[in-house]
Amino acid sequence: MTRDIPDVTRAKNGRPVHHWRRDVVELAALFTAVAVADGVANLVGHGPDGPVLLGVSAALLVATAGFHTWWARRHGHAPPAGDTDARPPSEEPQAGPSELPSGADEGSALWRMRTTVKDAPGSLAALCAALAAHRVDILSLQTHPLGEDTVDEFLLRAPGALAAGEISRAVSLAGGNGTWIERADAHDLVDAPTRVLGLATRTALDAAELPLTLRQLLGRCTIRSLPAASDVRGRGPQSVPVEGALEDTVMRLRAPEGGVITVERPHLPFTPTEFARARALVELDARLGPRIPRGQDMLTLPEGGDITVRRADTGDLEAAKAMHDRCSARTLGMRYHGPVRDADRYLNHLLSPRFGRTLAVQTASGRIVGLGHLLWDGDETEVALLVEDQWQRRGIGAELLGRLVAMAVEARCESVYAVTQASNTGMVAAMRGLGLPLDYQIEEGTLVITARLEPVGAQPVSGRHDERVTRD
Repeated sequence: MTRDIPDVTRAKNGRPVHHWRRDVVELAALFTAVAVADGVANLVGHGPDGPVLLGVSAALLVATAGFHTWWARRHGHAPPAGDTDARPPSEEPQAGPSELPSGADEGSALWRMRTTVKDAPGSLAALCAALAAHRVDILSLQTHPLGEDTVDEFLLRAPGALAAGEISRAVSLAGGNGTWIERADAHDLVDAPTRVLGLATRTALDAAELPLTLRQLLGRCTIRSLPAASDVRGRGPQSVPVEGALEDTVMRLRAPEGGVITVERPHLPFTPTEFARARALVELDARLGPRIPRGQDMLTLPEGGDITVRRADTGDLEAAKAMHDRCSARTLGMRYHGPVRDADRYLNHLLSPRFGRTLAVQTASGRIVGLGHLLWDGDETEVALLVEDQWQRRGIGAELLGRLVAMAVEARCESVYAVTQASNTGMVAAMRGLGLPLDYQIEEGTLVITARLEPVGAQPVSGRHDERVTRD
């Protein structure tokens, strides 16, 4: 595959610019100087006042040289005031805005763009020239070979006043097709190898990171994990080859525990390169086996007593079931929204790091008295809390919720939602205590509260809440 970048030179009509008028002036000055010198020599050799004329000529020469030096130092770097034989300014509309309109945003914007071109010499050069005409800077470039075509993926910095549609049109005129473009952020400035290594490190440290690393690797997509027991219509892991399957906008990979991971991105087909990278992350996760960070925090409750907050996984299944046995039917019903007798069978799924992160609250005696879950639900994120009856109203739920939301922000989630009952005032109060904009949806007593998250480093909203209530 041959890819080329255009070379930019100062030229006019393909030839270096040559200022012939300046050469004529210099040649005339040379002949004039020779004639003057000959006349002075004749006066000195044949006239009675030869020595005087010679002295006067020397003085004039010194004065002229001094004046020329002063003039050159003052104007030597200024552009020629007359005709330089350069191309006159064009009155035709330019390919890109030469000046920003009055009042327009003079900043820049980052864009991620992908387009498909023929794998032929000059194809990439045409794209680069089209982008340069709009004053668009190419920060990084990746190529994805596809036989006769190539998918070029760019990270661009463009003038703030330049719309995405203008960039797409310019790329289309330069030979690109199937162009996709969206806003990027500072996280995308990391080069591709460094970014993939960072995602691999996150996956190696925590099994719960696999869905997040896949999402960051592949952009906006929906990721679902199905257990091995889900093969009821021939669509389970038995129908997925060991090496996985790629079908345009859907990729399916064997999950480490025997299930299947489905990744969908309807707005943009996957390339074989992306499929290979995703498969490598899944294989790394499978080789390392179950794992979670083992750190823990000791906290003192406002009413006294110490508790420990730590990560939990399926190894805590029996302790979590014991907490279920100590909870009232009302508390379990508020949490699981179904028959209380079925609560235990949810735990194995909830505690698995394949489906999210779980925080456990543990007393000094080692009993688990609270659980908080951050669950990856396709392209959305759910938060759920369960606190044992005797430990409610002590701030444990708010502590768990705050930590879960911080994890969601770190994972670059845009929002989190909680499903509860309208009568669960404790959960409502905990969500309001986040100080974030909230949306409410109420249907037949079921309440869904969605919190829109602030970017990393932004301060949460305090005091007033931007809240909306809708009834379906």
